[in-house]
Amino acid sequence: METAPSTPPPAPAARVLVASNRGPVSYTRGADGALVAKRGGGGLVSGLSAIGSGDDALWVCAALGDGDREAVRGTGGRLDPADTGGQRVRMLGIDPGVYAAAYNDIANSTLWFVHHMLYQTPLEPSFGPEFRARWAAYEAYNRAFAEALAEEAAEGAAVLVQDYHLALVPGLLRALRPDLRIGHFSHTPWAPAAYFRLLPDDIAERLLLGMLGADRLGFLTRRWADAFRECAEAVLAGRGLTTTGPAGEATGDTYLTYPHGGEGQPPGPAGGRTALAVHGLGADGDFLRERAHRPDVAERMAALREQIGRTPEGTDRKTIVRVDRTELSKNIVRGLHAYRQLLTDHPEWRERVVHVAFAYPSRQDLEIYRAYTAEVERVATEINTELSTPGWTPVVLHVQDDFARSLAAYRLADVALVNPIRDGMNLVAKEIPVLSERGCALVLSREAGACAELGGDALVINPYDITATATALHEALTLPAPDRTARAKRLAEAATALPPQRWFLDQLNALRGVRG
Repeated sequence: METAPSTPPPAPAARVLVASNRGPVSYTRGADGALVAKRGGGGLVSGLSAIGSGDDALWVCAALGDGDREAVRGTGGRLDPADTGGQRVRMLGIDPGVYAAAYNDIANSTLWFVHHMLYQTPLEPSFGPEFRARWAAYEAYNRAFAEALAEEAAEGAAVLVQDYHLALVPGLLRALRPDLRIGHFSHTPWAPAAYFRLLPDDIAERLLLGMLGADRLGFLTRRWADAFRECAEAVLAGRGLTTTGPAGEATGDTYLTYPHGGEGQPPGPAGGRTALAVHGLGADGDFLRERAHRPDVAERMAALREQIGRTPEGTDRKTIVRVDRTELSKNIVRGLHAYRQLLTDHPEWRERVVHVAFAYPSRQDLEIYRAYTAEVERVATEINTELSTPGWTPVVLHVQDDFARSLAAYRLADVALVNPIRDGMNLVAKEIPVLSERGCALVLSREAGACAELGGDALVINPYDITATATALHEALTLPAPDRTARAKRLAEAATALPPQRWFLDQLNALRGVRG
């Protein structure tokens, strides 16, 4: 079994620690055989930058591939700050087999499916001995993070653990370091109690108690926080769990108090008291606007305009834009069917609108995701074969990830289609209105977390209803200009109200104040 070097060299204890599966940098081999570091982006990277670099902050992450593992072997896991933009990063060289079982089989094929309600329940899930072996790997993976965090943290440090991959870390870390202030943030939806209880009873309890080892649990919307509370009340009723504070539309933290921990799960501070908090995540408007006006984006805009073409009368065609990973929850296939229904119900839009659909492959090591990606391409090809005319391709589909091209499409959007069957937030719904130069209309699923903030100015749909989605697309394309402009302005303002830096600092400041 592959392991990291026994003990990384000593380093200053950190006052702020972030733990996530994926870190801010990844490694691959270049043409000359040398390791090449590639920095990532996203809300965590932007958020952590708000507190600066230096010895006070540390990011703990996992080695995801062979390049990462080689970097761990060469550094003991403490990455070169030149590779990380000055951030202190400790990368964990977890055994590849353990990592694959924890990440692919439990995190992405079980927990993701539960929280996004993706199972075909007549056939799945089934939990037998193979699942138990994979669950043991998930526990080992979480334990590796907890031990690393316990080793690196200064007395009373703040630790912010990220997402469903690391649901057990708060409880494990609390047992090792009761002095720490521990937060956990869920970037996904949280399943309703009845669906969550598809999991084996002991596993459901273990997940909840693991998370309740935290001082604060953060969620993107009140809906997801309330769902967690309902799960805890249903599963942990026998442990004397009580709830205080608001729910539903009310603001403020909810508190769960439980007097008895499980095995390896001692009560947290104040007798096992955990706050459930809502921290919405918005778009980084300043970064998006700057990045979207670089030369590479202008080049992509010119290429897209050529692909979109012009109407027979020589005017600009309307665009319906979507940008997604090919995750099952994104509902890309139904979106394509709704677009075809629009062209059937309203043939006047033929040759006058183009669906610009970017479907970037995700989790292609899982067969079900490969099949879904293939179905997206099949349906797009079918629409183009059935309806295209000389000079008009109804669907412009791209499946190669290209951030500059995505930004170009944002700028060209007349309508943004965001129709997930379930989504924790969906930042695309926020990013397109920020960059659209035509004042785009937003067609938005009621099952996206973003609907809680943007629903008043979006055209809200049931993501399973293709006919209603087609109707909403037509309405979006025909909105009167003053209404479209006013909606777009309000959408952009709401989308940037909670930028990543504020999202991160709000959580950190609240966590630091837990024990005041």
